[in-house]
Amino acid sequence: MADKKEISGDAGVLVIGLGRFGSSIAMTLARLGHDVLAAEKSPDLVAQWAGRVPVVEADATNPDALEQLGIRDYPVVVVGVGSFLEASVLVTGNLVDLGVPQIWAKAVSAEHGRILQRIGAHHVVFPEADAGNRVAHLVSGRLMDYFEVEDGFTVVKMRPPRETQGFTIEQSKIRERYGVTVIGVKPPGEDFIYATPTTRISANDLLVVSGHSELLERFASRP
Repeated sequence: MADKKEISGDAGVLVIGLGRFGSSIAMTLARLGHDVLAAEKSPDLVAQWAGRVPVVEADATNPDALEQLGIRDYPVVVVGVGSFLEASVLVTGNLVDLGVPQIWAKAVSAEHGRILQRIGAHHVVFPEADAGNRVAHLVSGRLMDYFEVEDGFTVVKMRPPRETQGFTIEQSKIRERYGVTVIGVKPPGEDFIYATPTTRISANDLLVVSGHSELLERFASRP
């Protein structure tokens, strides 16, 4: 799998498919100032999004249509048609054949993801599975936000366990006892501050903590 590179401010991004995933990607990239073009096969979706993001009606399963879109001018392409397996594979295969440097493709299952990787997608994402995993962690404990970075390394926002309240991070020995690191603390009504050994934790604070997901779950389960 290719290394991820940052998108420069003037780089073009082509988003194929304007379902919930593709439209969210296109809108966010446009808001961030990137040059975005969306390609959508459905006339109804083209009409729905026209005026909100730059969009053209095109069938990306056809290599000629991609050529007409100027595909070689786009260093990054997002394939958001994951719910339609055949179309997803055809579009991704076309992009690989045309030499697109970065292909991000949505998958709806592990098998689908393996197929996309085998035909050459550089990055495969599982938005439904990722969202389900995140929500499961949020509803099962005191975690208020949960973001898995890679290979189990996770950053969470949580309420402080009772045993840490009123003590500094150094006094609480959170790292030594639980193997996780407090990155920042947010007192009520104030901005987040980077944590230091002398940062004192209060009952109403919010903590931003990093570490392996299993260790974070153990720490968050403390009363």
